[in-house]
Amino acid sequence: MKVVGLTGGIGSGKSTVAREFANLGIAVFNSDEQAKKLIATNEEVKRRIVQLFGEQAYAGSEYNRSYIAQIVFSDPDKLAQLNAIVHPALALFFKEWAAQQQSPYVLKEAAILFESGSFKDCDFVITVTAPEAVRIARTIARDHCSEAQVRARMAQQWTDDQRIALSDAVIPNVDWEETKKEVRKIDLLLRSANQRNNNTMPK
Repeated sequence: MKVVGLTGGIGSGKSTVAREFANLGIAVFNSDEQAKKLIATNEEVKRRIVQLFGEQAYAGSEYNRSYIAQIVFSDPDKLAQLNAIVHPALALFFKEWAAQQQSPYVLKEAAILFESGSFKDCDFVITVTAPEAVRIARTIARDHCSEAQVRARMAQQWTDDQRIALSDAVIPNVDWEETKKEVRKIDLLLRSANQRNNNTMPK
């Protein structure tokens, strides 16, 4: 099964783009959502998180997201240690999931596709972009947070220039009708390449 990675900075609208691929019949793996499930249910992952952050990491059986967020968004080392716990378990789960899918290719949506190194396991990578001001406004409206909080999260991610340099395609996401056209164009490209040669993806 060919794996297409989809990423973009906070507020770029990558999840909306992912849903458009899903509307075209492509199986989509939302890495962020699946990571949340692993953190909440995988006993080994939970044990290691408590070991790293203390008993406050979970309020009863519930993951204490706000407590962890306050720590990791101001401490890159702690964020890296958290990712080192979650990402190997997530990679294994994704591999098992992808093997069960029947679509022409699978789409792996991940906010930190590059930062985590998982882009190396993708056959084709797409980056979704939007102007910084647009991304900030979208995130504030979605998460009901401050601009400072959004910028702090942005600082933990790669820049668009860094992502684009390692991507096979870029989808600007400002005008939604134009975005949908780009999604359909890339989907057709990937499907046709898959039909021509099942062992390669366009570069």
